[in-house]
Amino acid sequence: MTATVKQSLIVAALSALLAGCAAQPAPRVQQVHVPVPVACRESEPPRPAMPTEALAADVTLDAFAAAAIAEIERREGYEVQLRAALAACTAPP
Repeated sequence: MTATVKQSLIVAALSALLAGCAAQPAPRVQQVHVPVPVACRESEPPRPAMPTEALAADVTLDAFAAAAIAEIERREGYEVQLRAALAACTAPP
């Protein structure tokens, strides 16, 4: 085999390889939905003062029970505010 035949074979092989690369289909554009974290703009509701926290140590049982019942209602109202803030932050845009 002569040098020109070898060179011709190498050029032909390289041309075939390059032609195979050119025949590849163009990449498809595909839309992918990825969740992106977004900062919550809802402010945290302020914690209310609880009635039992302000009681003196020598309070009567009736006064303590009344303060405890009032505190339960106040905590439930605060929980509603917290849940509303959480719902506003986790709702889809």
